[in-house]
Amino acid sequence: MISFLLVFLGGGLGSLFRYTIGLLLKPISPQLPLATLIANAIGCLFLGLLMGFLSTKSCVSSTQHMLLAVGFCGGLTTFSTFTLENMRFIEQGQFFNFFIYSIGTFILGMACIYAGMLLHKQF
Repeated sequence: MISFLLVFLGGGLGSLFRYTIGLLLKPISPQLPLATLIANAIGCLFLGLLMGFLSTKSCVSSTQHMLLAVGFCGGLTTFSTFTLENMRFIEQGQFFNFFIYSIGTFILGMACIYAGMLLHKQF
């Protein structure tokens, strides 16, 4: 049960951080989704740092992992997780999986956005 609470708390904080980035950057770049780019970059950087600490078995506990990696980074952006998964494919030499997953995610995402927009018009 504590894991659920940690993910909930971290996710809320990550989402709030993403929202704040959007508020701060909207006046600077109203036409370009700069806030999304920055949020994704920060999420990737933070998750990469966290995973680096975890891989060296340093002081990051499973509790901190749930709060920060799953919760905060998940709330901030799922792009960081997507990128980490792709990095793992590359590290393991699974280039076919890397290609299929990357292209498939993009195409599926675009298709789902389009489907959602079409469905919206039905209601």
